[in-house]
Amino acid sequence: MPDVHGFAHDRFMAVRKLFEDNIAGGEDIGASFCATVNGETVVDLWGGYADPAKTRPWNKDTIVNVYSTTKTMTALTALLLADRGLIDFDAPVARYWPEFAANGKANIKVSHLMSHSAGLSGWKETITKEDIYDWGKATSLLAAQAPFWEPGTAPGYHALTQGYLVGEVIRRVTGKSVGTVFREEIAKPLGADFWIGLPASEDDRVAELLAPPPGDAVGDGPAMSELTRNMATNPGIDVSETKTRAWRGAEIPAAGGTGNARSIAQIHAILANDGVAQGRRFLSVAGVRKALEPQVEGTDLVMGVKAKFGLGFGLPGGLLPLPNPNAMFWGGYGGSLAIIDMDAKLSMGYAMNRMLGTTTGDLRGIGLAFAMWEALRS
Repeated sequence: MPDVHGFAHDRFMAVRKLFEDNIAGGEDIGASFCATVNGETVVDLWGGYADPAKTRPWNKDTIVNVYSTTKTMTALTALLLADRGLIDFDAPVARYWPEFAANGKANIKVSHLMSHSAGLSGWKETITKEDIYDWGKATSLLAAQAPFWEPGTAPGYHALTQGYLVGEVIRRVTGKSVGTVFREEIAKPLGADFWIGLPASEDDRVAELLAPPPGDAVGDGPAMSELTRNMATNPGIDVSETKTRAWRGAEIPAAGGTGNARSIAQIHAILANDGVAQGRRFLSVAGVRKALEPQVEGTDLVMGVKAKFGLGFGLPGGLLPLPNPNAMFWGGYGGSLAIIDMDAKLSMGYAMNRMLGTTTGDLRGIGLAFAMWEALRS
C-alpha cells in the first residue's frame, strides 16, 4: 500500500482516512490535501506516487500542474492590486489597455474579464500551442477580436483566455508580468510553493500528470457547441505538454500554475481570514469581500452548466453547492481544487496527478472538503 504522510489534527481524522482510502483504492495515484482554519494549518497530507509508473514517491515538496486552479491565484493578484487602487473592476478594460477597445469592446469592464462574461472565451483566429507561449501574440489577438456574445449578459468559461486578459491588465498597471507580481507580493512573503512560470531549477519536483481516459477528456464530447469546440480545440489541450520546459516556464495564468495543496491553502488563507495571513495584512476586509460580489449567473455558454461567478471565483448556487454563503471556489482540469470559506475561516487545497474529465474539481477534492465541514460542525 502506498504511504500517506503529514498530519491531521484529531478532529479531522476522518479527512485523513478518506485521503488514505483514495490513495489505497486507486482513485488517486499521488495527491496532496491541506486545510487551514483561522490561519492555522490543521490538515496537511500527501502520499502515493509522483508518476503513473509509480517509480517516484509523492514527497512533501512535490508540486504539480493544477490547470485552472491557477485562476484563483491570478484573481487574488488582481484583487490585491484593486485593493491598492491600481485596478477599478468597474472601469473599462481599455482604460488600462487602449488597444482592447477595438471591435466593439470599448465598454467591456475589468469585472467582465474576472467573471468569464466578456465574450472572449477563446480566440477567433486559429492558433497553435506555440502561440500560447507568446504573450504578445496571445493578448494582441484577443485585443483585436470582437466578442462572441454581448459582454456582461451571460457567463461563458474563459478557460485559457482569462489569464491573458486579466494578466495583461495587471501588466499594464504594474509594468510587471502577473507571475512576477504574484511571486513578489503573495507567494514569496508567505513562503508558498506556487508558481506562475516555474523556474527550471524546480523541474525535478514536478509530478507527472496522467491524462483522463479516452472519451472523458475535454473536447471528447460527442455534441459540443461552437463555443465549447473553440475552447477545447483552439489550440487544443495536450496534457503531455505539461512535461515540457516550454509549458512549465511560460506564464499561462489561467492554466499553467504549478504548486501543491499546501501552497493553495496557505495562499488562500488570506481570503479566508479577511486579508491577513501569517500575521501580515495583504488586503483590507473590503478588498477581500469584493470577491464575493455576484457578477453573472446562468447557464454557462461554454460549459453548458449552471454557473455563478463573483470576481474571479465561483460562488454558492453555481456549479458546486457550498454550505456557507460567504464561500467561493474554483478548480482545475483533472480535479485540483481551491475552496475559501470566509464564514468558517477555512481555506482548502487539493492537488493530484490522476486526472478525471472534470474541468472544475471532482468528488475526490470535494469529498475531502465536505469531510472538513462535517468535522467543523461536530
